[in-house]
Amino acid sequence: MTPELPIDISTSVPPASPEALPARVVLLGALRGAWAGARTRVRALFARRTVRVAAFAVSGTALMLTAAAHHVYLDHRDVPDLQPFIRFEPPTIGEVQDARGQVLIELAREYRRVVEYPDIPPVVRDAILAAEDKNFFSHSGIDYGAFPRVAWKTLTSSIAASWRHSTSERRLAPAIVFPQGGSTLTQQLVRGYFLRDMTSEEDRGTLIGHGFVPALSARVLGVPATNKLVRKVEEIRLSFWLEREMERRYGSKRRAKEEILARYASFIYMGNGRYGFAAASEYYFGKPLASYTAADADKAALLAGITKSPREYAPGPGNLDRPRRRRDDILALMVRNGTLSPELGRRAQEARIRLFARSKIKTEAPAVVENVFDELRAMRPEGGGVEALVDGRIRVQTTVDNRVQRLVNEALESGLRAYEKRHPTSRGLIQGSVVVLRNGDGAILAEAGGRQVYKDRYTSYSDYNRVIDSRRQPGSVMKPIVYLTAFRHGQALDDEVADEPIAVPLGTNQGVKWIHNYDDQFKGLIPVRQALAESRNAATVRLAERVGIQEVIRTARELGIRTPLQPYITTALGASEVQLLELANAYRALASGLGAEPHVIARVTDAGGAALFQARPATRPLDIDPDALAAIQEGLRGVVRLPSGTAHALADGDFGIPVMGKTGTSSDFRDALFVGSTYGPEGVTAAVRIGYDDNRELGEKETGGRAALPIFRDVVRGMYGEGLVGPAPEFPDEMERRITEYLADAAAAPPDDWAAAPPEPEPALIPVRLMQALAPMALRPPAPVFDPERGDRRRRHDRHTGLPDSR
Repeated sequence: MTPELPIDISTSVPPASPEALPARVVLLGALRGAWAGARTRVRALFARRTVRVAAFAVSGTALMLTAAAHHVYLDHRDVPDLQPFIRFEPPTIGEVQDARGQVLIELAREYRRVVEYPDIPPVVRDAILAAEDKNFFSHSGIDYGAFPRVAWKTLTSSIAASWRHSTSERRLAPAIVFPQGGSTLTQQLVRGYFLRDMTSEEDRGTLIGHGFVPALSARVLGVPATNKLVRKVEEIRLSFWLEREMERRYGSKRRAKEEILARYASFIYMGNGRYGFAAASEYYFGKPLASYTAADADKAALLAGITKSPREYAPGPGNLDRPRRRRDDILALMVRNGTLSPELGRRAQEARIRLFARSKIKTEAPAVVENVFDELRAMRPEGGGVEALVDGRIRVQTTVDNRVQRLVNEALESGLRAYEKRHPTSRGLIQGSVVVLRNGDGAILAEAGGRQVYKDRYTSYSDYNRVIDSRRQPGSVMKPIVYLTAFRHGQALDDEVADEPIAVPLGTNQGVKWIHNYDDQFKGLIPVRQALAESRNAATVRLAERVGIQEVIRTARELGIRTPLQPYITTALGASEVQLLELANAYRALASGLGAEPHVIARVTDAGGAALFQARPATRPLDIDPDALAAIQEGLRGVVRLPSGTAHALADGDFGIPVMGKTGTSSDFRDALFVGSTYGPEGVTAAVRIGYDDNRELGEKETGGRAALPIFRDVVRGMYGEGLVGPAPEFPDEMERRITEYLADAAAAPPDDWAAAPPEPEPALIPVRLMQALAPMALRPPAPVFDPERGDRRRRHDRHTGLPDSR
């Protein structure tokens, strides 16, 4: 085909004089020549690739702008459901409270406090508007007056970014950068609330828009830049939609704006895990937002400045200069807007930034929080569980009294420091646990699963809780269960029991294990109450042999011990491992005569305060003869009142609170315990355990009476001394009178010299019916009963038998 050539009219027609040609012919020829020349020049221009791209981009941009305008102003499809926004129930702060409503801990995925418009002080509103959107109450979601400034910043920023990317990648790499501060409050709220998923995906390599226009844009600008444009267009569209719908819902533009501003002030991220101005004010300044006045303009402006970029403007010990400059700029804008007087503005700019000194301890009751989680999972209250608590949809009120909890923490730390003074190498390694129960219903009043600072780290609720997670030998704390079982079988406090050498068969061809007392002495026939008070091992084993170990285990079950107990005679001396909480509950039952399960949740409410769950503890009278129960109560009271009792230190005048209880020391002094109670359903029970997590020995003479009892004393004295649990109940007069008479008779009786001239020991063997319950253990032949060095050697070898010491 012959290429088409431009036609020059002046040479294509025969020459003729102008007069000879009609005027329109001349004009037509001129137009044809101009058109042909233009076509030639346009074709030459389009032969250049860059110009073709530019023209394509211009036309594509025009097409996209047209499509965007249609989408923003005319397309009302696929808008979100407005009802969740109206209800506005974003994740907030879940609270675990003590029995008096004091917050024990705040839990949240997003630490947020939702505020209403009237709760936002005027100085805070003015600071927000000065910093982010001064025309907020006049525009309809988009501030057209700011368009030229925003467009220019977007253009310059995008050109600079495109140049950087293209230079570094050595190819055309368009980029779009929207400047900070170019969005209205409505746009920011829409972006954070409705478009969170779209915003998080825009920098990925997948196109988030659908249809011809986004695909065309992606070919020209690339996927990341197109995604930003798609998100921005959707943000503008939903901003218009939201303002229209809110105005329709609330009846006026003013009310709609107030609701939007309140939601913005509750939703926006403020750094350090805090969302909304109220949570941020509490975090940075320790000050409720509702208390702000004009004198707090410096704080209001600083908070308003954070929203632009929390990473840069959230104040902290190492970041005060940039927040201060941003604050001062906002104060100047407030003065310029007429919302703050020049004098107040000057003083606010001169104010130093004083941040709230936050405690490193998140809660004084981490073990309680763990129990709350466990109980929520078990009970599954209607409308809430652990997830609802963490999302702030429910609040949990516990049975714990934070004042008692503080006493427990202080007493435990004091007791452990006293131990560390006796054993300096243990500093920072020794551990302990304490739990306090209300006798009447098993409510947990305080719980410390360990010391607050351990191995240079503050304890968290996710850490090891030694009250319930640890199972250790209870030692002689187990003995009252043996004595109660004996009382159920007709034994009496003033009956006599033989405190004489007794041997336990270790199995076929394994010989026997001689039971010894802590003091390596035997007293012959002694009253049962004395055997209990002095924690005599030999007498306890004899009583267990009489009633049978299965009967002892049955009594333990009745008292609330759920951990399986080994059916060995050594269980009578505390060789079977149990939880400290179980021991506390057993002694609570002994003191009150009531069976109940320990619990920590008293009430669960929704965020508005409506009750979802109310605890109604199921208490029941123990299936134990009242006379047997009274006998063990009197016997445990005697542990304190008898001068030879292992807890007689609690009888001194400085303490002055009538209690009953029992010391315990596990094998090789690995754990020291004390569990004690005040009398009756109105009383309380406290259990203390001291030991190392790696089960090493505490040291010689570190008994329950020395290491654990002082902690119990401090806790109980503090509770009753400060009136936190009411007056201390008195034991029945008849019970106290019998103990007093026993003490008088014992003082008048001649001294018993049995131990000074002991008879030749004849081992009392455990009957064959119990031998199957004994674990075979290898042990060297027993030493002579009264060998002076036998005690030390025996304690060293007892670790192989699992037999606890007696005190």
